[in-house]
Amino acid sequence: MSNGLAKILKGKFLVSEGAFTNWAFIVFCAVLAIIMIASSHSAERKVYRVAELNQKLRELRSEFVDTRKTVMQQKMESYVAEKMKERSIGLSDKPPYKITVKSK
Repeated sequence: MSNGLAKILKGKFLVSEGAFTNWAFIVFCAVLAIIMIASSHSAERKVYRVAELNQKLRELRSEFVDTRKTVMQQKMESYVAEKMKERSIGLSDKPPYKITVKSK
């Protein structure tokens, strides 16, 4: 047992006959490890990008709601009447009427 362990620690399996298969396996494992690390980094980058986009989405939704609230307030009759009063324009006492044009 200790003789086999000593050979492994000294690296005899890398220089003995038939070591080509050992080297091929080691290179294969190294390539797989590099691919795994690259894949992990790529996935992590995507997770950060998704989190960043979610944050931006929340901000834009908040801005949309705020803008919609402002528009709804500005469309109210009381708001329009107040702004028109500043320009010395008042509400009409007569209701509006429909104008129809008859074409020949």
